Amino acid sequence: MSPLSGFLAVIVFFTAILVAYLTKQFQKENLNYLTSNLMTNSNTKVKAIEKEKVVAETLNGRFAMLGLIAAVGAYLTTGQIIPGFV
Repeated sequence: MSPLSGFLAVIVFFTAILVAYLTKQFQKENLNYLTSNLMTNSNTKVKAIEKEKVVAETLNGRFAMLGLIAAVGAYLTTGQIIPGFV
């Protein structure tokens, strides 16, 4: 196994652990959300926020930050945002 293959295997392993951790966190957030899912707007009417939308936006934001970290890491290691793309 070459050093690059070993490095990629480690990155895939850490990514899998991160996804498992985030999945567990989302399960906890869903339980917390079920107890407090009301938000008031400017007209003082009570509006219920759909649980799926909250989870989707949270997941989207976390994956966006993961992508940003990956882009910074690629830039620091190769000098390119997309390695191999000229």
